[in-house]
Amino acid sequence: MSNEFKNYINGEWVAGAETRPNINPSDTSDIIGHYAQADAAQTEAAIDAAQAAFAGWAFSTPQQRFDVLDQVGNELLARREEIGRLLSREEGKTLPEGMGETHRAAMIFKYFAAEALRLGGETLASVRPGVSVDVIRQPVGVVGLIAPWNFPIAIPAWKIAPALAYGNAVVFKPAELVPGCAWTIAEILSRTALPKGVFNLVMGPGSQVGATLVDSPKVKALSFTGSVATGRRIIASCAARQAKVQAEMGGKNPVIVLDDADLNVAVNAAVQSAYFSTGQRCTASSRIIVTEGIHDRFVEAVVAKLETLKVDHALKAGTDIGPVVDQRQLDQNLRYVDIAQKEGGRLAFGGDVVERETRGFYQRPALITETRNDMTISREEVFGPVANVIRVRDYDEALAVANDTEFGLSAGLCTTSLKHAAHFKLHAQAGMVMINLPTAGVDYHVPFGGSKGSSYGPREQGSYAREFYTTVKTAYTFPG
Repeated sequence: MSNEFKNYINGEWVAGAETRPNINPSDTSDIIGHYAQADAAQTEAAIDAAQAAFAGWAFSTPQQRFDVLDQVGNELLARREEIGRLLSREEGKTLPEGMGETHRAAMIFKYFAAEALRLGGETLASVRPGVSVDVIRQPVGVVGLIAPWNFPIAIPAWKIAPALAYGNAVVFKPAELVPGCAWTIAEILSRTALPKGVFNLVMGPGSQVGATLVDSPKVKALSFTGSVATGRRIIASCAARQAKVQAEMGGKNPVIVLDDADLNVAVNAAVQSAYFSTGQRCTASSRIIVTEGIHDRFVEAVVAKLETLKVDHALKAGTDIGPVVDQRQLDQNLRYVDIAQKEGGRLAFGGDVVERETRGFYQRPALITETRNDMTISREEVFGPVANVIRVRDYDEALAVANDTEFGLSAGLCTTSLKHAAHFKLHAQAGMVMINLPTAGVDYHVPFGGSKGSSYGPREQGSYAREFYTTVKTAYTFPG
């Protein structure tokens, strides 16, 4: 096939046992390409290549690492529109969102290029005379990286870039639905001065590629972003063999709207949080908790805003919300909308499938009111353009409802009260808190992660990434 894309193992492009088509969710007749599917044996070969290459890269200079990562960042910036278009084609984000995510990935690579130059340790005086103590940061070894489909280039970037910056060797498995952006990163890396085997791309099913990475004793650390059920299995498997593990999983993120909130600010924060990127973000706010004094005006304003949003082909000018990623996700979204109504919720807007010029997975954003926090729609992550409104008396009840969840990734508050804002920042049970801002959307240079059932292990992104991708050694010296 002229549009067949291969795996990248030990510096070579390698065909898989079979291929999988990459289908455009905006137009299911558009096949982006056929991507190689690795099996367990190919994954083992990639792990072996990474293990053989690790020692050399672990002791490479900071300048070598900077040069590789900065080159990747520069090329992503230069090709932002082209790669953003690919991202929108394979995942369904609008073109502005696709280009924005590509820009973010570029900045992540450039940030960690600089971090490679900044990595340091400590020199301490011992309590014993004449003895010095050095605390040295060193790479972990072979690192397995498993990325989800909803951020096809940003999440791979924030895993790959720090892993390489700190001297690790990488075996990377992208999500099966979105191999195009992952392959593009691999292709760019293949043209840098990165030694062969330091970075390996193995595309394929989790049952083959993912399971091999998780169970291999040669993989010393594994970073995963995906579902709660899979994440928990990975955590247990890695713990059993004493491998480092980092898992970012689900969310049921709340945004609270208080009576004193600026209505326009609150509507923008809620709509951006819940529906943009088709609601397919782990930081999306799917629970909107509104105090009774502003509730009716808020719901009316959100419905009015939703009526103006255009659901259409991701690459079409003027599209606000692209398609759902695939039929399976669309079916799940529709099922949750139905369950919410059967449990007593009122469908105030949307939720239905819509047809466009091209055949795709199009759904109008759904707003469900008259819900309670004990309903299914309030407890389980939908991962689509579906949000429900919970009416509460006051801030205290709103905070209690917001925290009443097994998850704790992101939480938002819309208010003009400094008192409530200050209290919420301390008492919201979430790893990230937003005041008068959408809960989705974080900077690339600050830590990302949650609490409770949302996250496990050290934070991702920013300087905090070194806690996962390095280990510390304490070295004593006595001159004699």
